Amino acid sequence: MNTNNSRNIAFVIISTYLSLQIFSDIGSLKILKIFTFSVDGGTFLYPFTFTLRDLIHRLTNKKISQLIIIQSVILNFFMAFFFFIIGILPSDLEVGPQNEFSNVLSPIWRLVIASAVAELVAELLDTEIYSFWVKKFKQRLIWGRVFFSNSIALLIDSILFCLIAFYGDLPNNILISVIFSNILIKEIITLVSIPSIYLIKIGK
Repeated sequence: MNTNNSRNIAFVIISTYLSLQIFSDIGSLKILKIFTFSVDGGTFLYPFTFTLRDLIHRLTNKKISQLIIIQSVILNFFMAFFFFIIGILPSDLEVGPQNEFSNVLSPIWRLVIASAVAELVAELLDTEIYSFWVKKFKQRLIWGRVFFSNSIALLIDSILFCLIAFYGDLPNNILISVIFSNILIKEIITLVSIPSIYLIKIGK
């Protein structure tokens, strides 16, 4: 793969990564009931960001991956602050009170902080595990980079997010259900996303 193509693909993947981070944070505002499990809406998109991070790492390097993770956290805080400001500004009453906006999109700061802390810790951990795997195995067992780095990081992410966001507000049995369902769904999505690491044919 030549340099221009690699740069273009990296740009697309980075843009997709940042977009999914934002969509996931918005989706997390609603808790869904899937069969017998309670799960936040962002769970269905967020796991893909870990594999996208791995692709960014493979196309660029560790430092750029870390910078993108930090940029994502900053963007999510900016989004929450923007929604907060829009929510407290007066509505045009000729249009209507528009309470729906505040009811849906006004940030719950505990969730915002939980998401930011979990993302920062888990995705930076993912980066370290991925780097360790590359140093140890080079071009062998490329699938293992994604599987092991994502599996461990998603476990930490789910536990951190749920504890920071919901501990004390939800009964313990529901909290455990949310943590378990988050881990289960995220790990399944990780397994589905593993083959995508082979879509990028480079020497890293």
